[in-house]
Amino acid sequence: MHKSAHDAVPPLFRGPMPRYAQLADVFRQRIVRNRWPPGTKLPTLEALMQEFDVARVTVRQAMELLARDGLVSAERGRGTFVTAQPTRHRGLMLQTSLQALADVYRNDTPNLTLIDEASASPRLQPDDGTSANRYHFMRRVHSRNGEAYCVISIYLDERVFRMAPRRFRRETVVPVLLELPRVSIGRAWQTLEIGTADVTVARLLDVPVSAPVAEVRRVCQDRRGVVVYLGEVTYRGDYIHLEMDLKP
Repeated sequence: MHKSAHDAVPPLFRGPMPRYAQLADVFRQRIVRNRWPPGTKLPTLEALMQEFDVARVTVRQAMELLARDGLVSAERGRGTFVTAQPTRHRGLMLQTSLQALADVYRNDTPNLTLIDEASASPRLQPDDGTSANRYHFMRRVHSRNGEAYCVISIYLDERVFRMAPRRFRRETVVPVLLELPRVSIGRAWQTLEIGTADVTVARLLDVPVSAPVAEVRRVCQDRRGVVVYLGEVTYRGDYIHLEMDLKP
């Protein structure tokens, strides 16, 4: 049987995340971007049902999520109104130099929760450099004010880790790495991709499954081309701020 375009599932509603939660995120973004500023009377349930081609219960559940967050309020006989803007997180600036990145982390002291530690080898790409003989692996969650904002998998050359094991366990890696007198970084770079949270990441960061995340892969080589540090970081999408100078 031929399926019409009207019957096709909208891209918004593909994936494991419940429809009402996805719809609530759309509404939340409209409030954030001032399409629906505080004081705005929201469209009727029927109008939203038609716009998004969803059932009444889906719109109601989405509105209940917003009401629970204090963003909207229903007034009997008048409709539903926007009452507040979502709290904006303090963003993390993704720097484009290793020293600037170290300075940011040096001045920002998140709470670090170690969730795994072992000896493990990273999956190096052909252009990453030479593998060290052995790596020390740590996986942990970084949080601020009780809210987790990233999950990071850390691979440190075992030789480097042994120079300051206590600091590496308790502090962010990059500032410690640059302060070690016997370690000289020859080259460092990072890549960023936009992805979605899987079940594990969603649980650790307390975000919905399939919520947007920023996936950063950070590599540091020593002067001999040996990879002394590989960091694979997944940030909450609402914590990342990327700013770049565009040269004329």
